[in-house]
Amino acid sequence: MVEELNMTPKSTEIQKRYLRPAGVRLGLGPIGSHTFRHTYRSWLDETGAPMKVQQELMRHASIQTTMNVYGQAMSSSKREANGKVVEMVLKPLKASA
Repeated sequence: MVEELNMTPKSTEIQKRYLRPAGVRLGLGPIGSHTFRHTYRSWLDETGAPMKVQQELMRHASIQTTMNVYGQAMSSSKREANGKVVEMVLKPLKASA
């Protein structure tokens, strides 16, 4: 399985001929193998997997790489977190009204 993931000339050609143009046509921009790594990391985060587990699954030597390079939160998670903060702030105001 690991050999299948290595970037061979054929897989690079597939990216150039199919993946990148498909991403552009879909309005996603040019996509490649690294796009899938970013997606995988986002999904790991959504599952609540501990950061150390994510680092090991991504095979990063440094946890900073996992957090900083691949650490883009999904919009739904950002909305949910923001909603919880707003609710915390507004709850005392609602109680006193």
